[in-house]
Amino acid sequence: MASAVAVLLLGLRVGGALAVAIPGLPDPGPVTAWALPVVRLLADGLATLTVGLVVTAAFLLPGDGRSVSPYGWLLLRRAGAVAAGWAVAAVALIVLTVSDLLGIPVGRLGIATVVSFASSIAQGQALLLQAGLALLVAVLARVGVSRGLAAVAALVALVGVLPPAFTGHAAGAGNHQIAVSSLALHVLAAALWVGGLVALLMIRRSRQLADAADRYSRLALGCFVAVAVSGTANAAVRLGAVAELWQSRYGWLVLGKLFALAALGALGAVHRSRTLPALRAGRRGAFARLAAGELVVFAATVGLAVALSRSPTPVTQNPLDADPITELLGFPMPAAPTPERLVGQLLPDMFFLTLTVLGVGGYLAGVWRLHRAGHRWPVARTASWLAGLLLLAAVTNLGVARYAYVLFSAHMVQHMVLSMLVPILLVGGAPVTLALRALRRPTDPQVRGAREWLLLALHSRPARLLTHPLVALGIYAGSLFGLYLSDLLGTLMRSHLGHLAMLTHFVVAGYLLFWVLIGVDPGRPRIAHPLLVIIHLASMMAHGFFGLVLMQTTTLIAPDWYVAVHPDWASSLMEDQKLGAGIAWAFGEIPAAVVLVVLVRQWIRADGREQARLDRAAARAEATGEPDDLARYNAFLAAAGRAGPPDAAGTAAGDGGFVGDSGPPGDGVGADGPAARAGDGRTAASGPT
Repeated sequence: MASAVAVLLLGLRVGGALAVAIPGLPDPGPVTAWALPVVRLLADGLATLTVGLVVTAAFLLPGDGRSVSPYGWLLLRRAGAVAAGWAVAAVALIVLTVSDLLGIPVGRLGIATVVSFASSIAQGQALLLQAGLALLVAVLARVGVSRGLAAVAALVALVGVLPPAFTGHAAGAGNHQIAVSSLALHVLAAALWVGGLVALLMIRRSRQLADAADRYSRLALGCFVAVAVSGTANAAVRLGAVAELWQSRYGWLVLGKLFALAALGALGAVHRSRTLPALRAGRRGAFARLAAGELVVFAATVGLAVALSRSPTPVTQNPLDADPITELLGFPMPAAPTPERLVGQLLPDMFFLTLTVLGVGGYLAGVWRLHRAGHRWPVARTASWLAGLLLLAAVTNLGVARYAYVLFSAHMVQHMVLSMLVPILLVGGAPVTLALRALRRPTDPQVRGAREWLLLALHSRPARLLTHPLVALGIYAGSLFGLYLSDLLGTLMRSHLGHLAMLTHFVVAGYLLFWVLIGVDPGRPRIAHPLLVIIHLASMMAHGFFGLVLMQTTTLIAPDWYVAVHPDWASSLMEDQKLGAGIAWAFGEIPAAVVLVVLVRQWIRADGREQARLDRAAARAEATGEPDDLARYNAFLAAAGRAGPPDAAGTAAGDGGFVGDSGPPGDGVGADGPAARAGDGRTAASGPT
């Protein structure tokens, strides 16, 4: 911690964040000037430690049945206390940030001012949300010991580190599609990397530490790559030019982070080649010493990061020269669309690019693992998955993504592609089936690997609820009307996080519906094909009705957004909205027809498999001389016909009142057995066995 504070103070001085106050301008005073970065550093450190503790307890350590291990329990208890401190630090940051923005010393701030900032300003809302999530982690870490609850706490903690990433430098920078998403990825990977290492040092048993360190090593390698790529992308946006690395104070701090990252990568390589083998041999000391030195470098790097967040960037723009469209969109107003511009004017988004890279890489790695094991994987499934991901990347990163911000019609094209074409192709790739076949089981049965967590998720109550056909249909159709017939669209378009959430929802809602309809993965509900056809027809009707409603409406959708960003070269807002409504109405015809064909084909194949099963059963029965199910059922019907209708006393009108064929003739159970001959009026069987 001392190294982090020392590097923070040095970075603040070098980066120019501690500039002398200008006479005549509001000054929050020295308390805010010095306390704000220190408390920011404290909050980041506590958040990182919380993430490391809960992730290690839930995913890296073996469990004890459905509960976490004793060391996992200890880490969860510590995480609860650390998360509570994180929540307090986040609340303190709200007060200090208000003081800094308004130029008023902390002692002179009113409660109403702080509450107003926390409830109505983006930075305040982010910090308040972070405080609430941290408090939730503190509660979850203390209320139970199940591994499922620990996993939920880990996910909440990971989400909790993200809100501040969507405000500040990144949110206010041009091209914030890269800046915001890359910063969020950077913060998330760094928290997992640093926090996991701290948590490992709290494990005393060499055997458990060795196993957990092996799993952490793979996680740390992925985090190193993510931090390097996201940090480079984020720095490129902030610096504006490579020369600013050595010509600006901000660039000097970036160079410091680059050197620290290189040092951490070298230390990680030493861990993998030397200390991990020594740890498996029972020698914990070498690992602990190197990890402690690594943490010192990590702490210094976190201090540099906080200093960077407080330092002015080289691309800072004069407020008088700022373009309001660029402030809203993150890029200048595009020219009139042409085929070349729709494809060529790239708008890279780190979130969807990362999803695409991970999806392609993970899928191909799974196919290659099956191939090496001697198993075949259908080429058509691989092609379908890759096509879906490439289409996802294209519609969110090519020029069409620019126009989707300013034209309702272009937005509707993006919506239809993401909610229909992309999900159909992704479902055709059967990713769950591939994952279950390719993922390896851990050597320790008490360790839950990715395969075990996937199986638990597939059979969980939330999964069963979401995959109910009516629920999936309701989510898909309800989001169409709820988004466009309310003020929600304009609200989401004004926030990059909201825009990402909206586009992600399109893909997830479509994937959920088509997974239920035409998916082949295990875990989906077993539904009769006639019912699936009815559900699909209902979705088509809802989609068509939605298009007709949009075409007939005379009210502008999201006027607060589209009026502000309406291009001069475009048609009127209502004409563009009508065009978008026509696209929504007509776009679904071909995908819906494809899904219907696939459904009918699956129906025919299912009937064929059932008939083949019956034929095999009949062949086995003929070979063994025993009647099969169909023969027994036919014999039962024939016997029932011979017996005639029952009389008022409930007995058959025949010779003994017995109707049935539950066994071979003469075995004492069938129609000629003792029960039938006794004539006691009892019915020994009422159907085939």
